[in-house]
Amino acid sequence: MTGTIATSTGPGRLPQLGDWTDAKQLRALQERQLPQALEWASRLPFYRRRFGSTVPRRPADLADVGVTTKQDLRDHYPFGMLAVDKERLATYHESSGTAGRPTSSYYTAQDWVDLAERFARKSIGILASDTFLVRTPYALLLTGHLAHAAARLSGATVVPGDNRSLAMPYQRVVRVLADLEVSLTWSMPTECLLWAAAARRAGRDPRTDFPALRGLFVGGEPLSSARRDRISRIWGVPVIEEYGSTETGSLAGQCARGNLHLWSDRAIFEVHDPVTGRFSAEGHGQLVVTTLYREAMPLVRYDLEDTVEVSWSGCDCDWALPLVRVLGRTAFGHPVSGVTVTQHDLEELVYRLPEEYGVLFWRARAQPDVLRVEIEVDDDVREPACADLRAAVVGRFGDIPCTITALPPGGLVPHEVLERAHDVVKPRSLFGPDEDWGKAVLYY
Repeated sequence: MTGTIATSTGPGRLPQLGDWTDAKQLRALQERQLPQALEWASRLPFYRRRFGSTVPRRPADLADVGVTTKQDLRDHYPFGMLAVDKERLATYHESSGTAGRPTSSYYTAQDWVDLAERFARKSIGILASDTFLVRTPYALLLTGHLAHAAARLSGATVVPGDNRSLAMPYQRVVRVLADLEVSLTWSMPTECLLWAAAARRAGRDPRTDFPALRGLFVGGEPLSSARRDRISRIWGVPVIEEYGSTETGSLAGQCARGNLHLWSDRAIFEVHDPVTGRFSAEGHGQLVVTTLYREAMPLVRYDLEDTVEVSWSGCDCDWALPLVRVLGRTAFGHPVSGVTVTQHDLEELVYRLPEEYGVLFWRARAQPDVLRVEIEVDDDVREPACADLRAAVVGRFGDIPCTITALPPGGLVPHEVLERAHDVVKPRSLFGPDEDWGKAVLYY
């Protein structure tokens, strides 16, 4: 399915996979759309000041435009980055605000065509015959709405299973997966492990008792190859990774070879080395994005503050797009006895443990003088599991002080969380003599 998006001269066709065959043709596509994207940006006082007397038109001209930061977006909350009349807006969103004041983000109906198409670019495809469980937040964030729109664009049936709603505990997720014959899901990777644990508590085998399931779409947190492989083996289906943000929508998707590729037909990407200040098309650093088809809130050289590695080599798929490895905040670790320990490295070690140990959940605390790791594991394999993980830590980080503690199942994720069904009620103010009227007005 192809979409159109309005430009100053009328509707234009959005690029589709297969419209280019190499980097040269891709750059030509970017160069054709960039003047329109920068004209949209020039409607904002913020960018007019940065552009000066002449609006840039070529990718090379972007070098003279300063980086747009998350703080810039916060400083212009809520509508200081709005480039169209409010009457044209379709949706308003905010980031999670985990690092302080949230950033605003808004899209027109035409912007949403671009958003939905990018998310729908999945290597196994979203089909009209699919039943699609959306298990990410809907409130204010973009993520749930994005998957919902992409599924509807493809004709799929959507099951809106917001993972922040009391109405959708894990017990209900397991029931919905089975009874509705869900074929595709969208969630954070951790959710897939929690569903597996909840399914087993309910007496179901994730690999055999959900025969309609054909793929798990995941995003929202860095994912090591070991954890992705473990989730795929548990459920017996491919795990398809997605990368993006509330400010931008989908930025990268996973090809049939299992690699993430940047959507460079819909945005221009740069890699910024904060140490040297250098910007390049490839390498290791922070990802900087210039949107090409975003009218409501065009972004020019927006620094996501995510650490990535970008390369044009290493994949033989036919997408002809750069590869990206997203390290995120896990690229920054904590020192233990002079050695930097990262979540990504630890995660690889945990999920490389033999599968028969059944380790799904873990946590660690990196202190200056010791690394403390806890894993959930059955009593009959606790000793070999701890010994193997200790050896793996030494093999990766050297002989740093380390304690490995085995907790029984339920020690990190209580069984009650996996089994309970919330009593979600409607608000009321009149109660009988034996009822708890402490629930008046504030219903839960």
